[in-house]
Order: sequence, then C-alpha cells, then structure tokens
Amino acid sequence: MVSLGATWPGAAEVTVELEAPVGTATAGDTVRALAFTALVGSPEIGDRVLLNVSALARGLGTGGYALIIALPDRTPSDPPEGPGHLVKARYTPLQAMVLGVDDQESPHHGLLRDADDLGGLPVVVADLHSALPAIVAGARHAARGAGRPVPRVAYVMTDGGALPAWFSRTVAGLRSAGWIDACVTTGQSFGGDLEAVTVHTGLLAARHVVGADLVVVAQGPGNLGTGTRWGFSGVAAGEAVNAAATLGGRPVASLRVSGADERERHLGVSHHSLTAYGRVALAPADVVVPLLEGDLGARVREQAAPLAQRHRLVEVPTDADLLAALAATPVRLSTMGRSLDQDPAAFLAAAVAGVYAAGL
Repeated sequence: MVSLGATWPGAAEVTVELEAPVGTATAGDTVRALAFTALVGSPEIGDRVLLNVSALARGLGTGGYALIIALPDRTPSDPPEGPGHLVKARYTPLQAMVLGVDDQESPHHGLLRDADDLGGLPVVVADLHSALPAIVAGARHAARGAGRPVPRVAYVMTDGGALPAWFSRTVAGLRSAGWIDACVTTGQSFGGDLEAVTVHTGLLAARHVVGADLVVVAQGPGNLGTGTRWGFSGVAAGEAVNAAATLGGRPVASLRVSGADERERHLGVSHHSLTAYGRVALAPADVVVPLLEGDLGARVREQAAPLAQRHRLVEVPTDADLLAALAATPVRLSTMGRSLDQDPAAFLAAAVAGVYAAGL
C-alpha cells in the first residue's frame, strides 16, 4: 500500500501498487482499493495487501475499486466476544457475525417477537440505491413547505447490490448530516445501525425500534442486470411492496425514470419498474408518477398507465424548487454514472415519491 485516501465509517480507501498485471494495468501501476476495516483491519502505508480484482479487471460496478481481502502480514485481532448469532454473507470467507435487532439476545427481541403491524407507516420502495438521497430530499422539501417537522427516516437496505452498508458513501453522508436516522441491513447485507434477518423484520424494526415516520427500501450500491426481463436485482422492489402491504404499511412505489439513458428499455420509465411493480408486486401500492415536461413527460405517463390495473397512480408536479432542493443534498447525486445536471428526470422521479410520502 502506498497511500491512504478517504475514510468513512466502516471503510478506508487506499492506493496500492500492483505486483502483477490486472486488466489494462501492468505490474508497478497503482489502483484504488477499498478495505472494510471491521473485517480486515485498518491498512497502513507499506502493508502488503491481498486483493480481489475480478470485477475491477472486467470494469464492473465496484466503484472502480479492488477489494482488500486481507492484510496477510498483519491480521486483525479477534473481535471481542459479545451477543448475537446472525451470520451475514454466510459461508463466504469474510462472513460476519452480528447481533440482529430481532435476535434472541437483542434488547429489542421482546418488542419484535410478536410485532406484526406497521400502523400505516409510509414505505417508499425504489429499484436503485441512487434514489435514496433524492427520496429523502423530496420528503424534507415537502415537510418544510407545509410547515411540518422533517420526517424521521429509516433506510432499509436489501441485499441485491453491495452487501456491506459500509460501501455506501451516500449512507455515511446522509447519516452524518442527520438526513436518515438509521440504516437497517436485511437479508445477507450487513453493517447497518441495526441488523435484521428479513425485509419484514427490518421494516418492523424501523417502525418500532427506530420510530421512523418514513421508510425507504432499496438495494445497496450496485445493480445486477443482464438485459433480460427477469434477470435484474431490482425485482426485489416488487417483493418489498408486498412486505410493506402485508405488515399494514402504506407502500409507495418510486419509478425508475431516465431522460438520458441510451438504452431503449430504460428510457422514460425503466422496464425494471414496470416488471417489479406490474408483475412482482401483488399488493396495491401508490405509484408516484412525476409530471415532467415535454415528450419525456408524455412518454412517462404513457408507460406508467398500465400499472393502474393493479396500483393507484398518483401524479406529482416537479418544479424548480424541487430541483433546487435536490441540488442542496449533502451527498453527491449520481445514477448510472450520470449527475443531476445530466439526468434531472431520474432524481426528480425519486424526489416526488418522497414528496408524496411525506404528505401521508
């Protein structure tokens, strides 16, 4: 390791010198790498590091990072013994033992043991992690415009993308700014403020432990897709709608929209949203349709219309004030490599879901 870069809770960015070629990089070149410090320890300049470079070599979505597997000359100390028996990233070499909020050893076990109702809690469901800050920005903007306190927000992270919540600089930034009050990691994902076995217990923890006024459910950073109708990790958005409805919540579906994507299947309303909400979500939800200008707005309304067969379509205006609220978020807005300026429709579509949910 030759230098230390940015750090944030649970993660350290470093620069390493390669001993062997990787992709287009040759031996002696440097690459960025990421260490999850709770798993491998804190790297120091001069350390030898063992890297996983498989995604980096293929140019896939790890944020351009190699991932540190171990510091072979300086392994971390064993963690202190403590309660908890949930194993996440199970049966992988870096599986993590955590205390689940719903674990028998948790102080919240008694509260959650028979918990079964969200009491109408608004649950905004999104396909991409990049929607999270925009949804929260919209909710805060709407609350302030109505003269109400900003909502207490919990983020329930599913395991379709990154498994460690530590990978997300968005979550770290929103937590630091007080924009979200807790991150609840569910399924195989881990590293949140609270750990849960399923999306269902994650939602119940958000309601009964965090005391959230609003919940956002989305996968962690990274989205796996194969260009097929069913082969994408965002299918889980439909299952999250079902979970929220089953538990007596108010599911609100955020549409994945783009005015800049060159792929026809993602231009306007993405086929991911149409499949997840139109085919997978069996319970009715409030599908928030952004009122955008011009041909894009007409395309979005036309594409979303068939969802009315199962869901309630709610049209919400977009305006300059909402765009300004997005520009003022405490974290960088980026979706599929595009910024707010490059694809405003993507973030406005997420923001109006927050606007609508804040009014519930």
